[in-house]
Amino acid sequence: MNMDSDLQIAGDLMEVPHLLQPEREHPVTVAEFAGLAREIAADRSRWAPHVEYDATTRWYHRLRTGPGYEVWLLSWVPGQGSGRHDHGRSSGVLTVLQGELTERTDRGARTLRPGTQRIFAPGYVHEVVNDSLEPAVSLHVYFPGLTEMPMHESYQGQCAPAGREALSA
Repeated sequence: MNMDSDLQIAGDLMEVPHLLQPEREHPVTVAEFAGLAREIAADRSRWAPHVEYDATTRWYHRLRTGPGYEVWLLSWVPGQGSGRHDHGRSSGVLTVLQGELTERTDRGARTLRPGTQRIFAPGYVHEVVNDSLEPAVSLHVYFPGLTEMPMHESYQGQCAPAGREALSA
């Protein structure tokens, strides 16, 4: 009968650092990008000092870049919208930080409240609008970094009202 334990055979993994996965300096998976967005969103001191509002156009500020990704902060006064667009070859994570936004797609409209995250792949077509009476702030992570934003014909009049939650959760 063999009396050797796994520890005797393999050794203590904590004593063999070369067998452990190194901690990543930057995110590389969709889940890690969503986690990065949640981490930034949770630390108001990282993003709030950069927020500005512009009555004529959506305001934006690049908060961070890393190998193959960008993090953008956007502010929206009531009535401002993105227009119907996609993000070219980039995937992304949209996180609402403050206020309320409406996302419209060919499947309908959805109200996005603080903490809501939307994850999308290349070619995903949508429109984001501040339909509320208060300003809103959102965080956008694009991977790879955003190089194009092709515009499409508007959804105006094609979507159910935002409160009807036409999209599945």
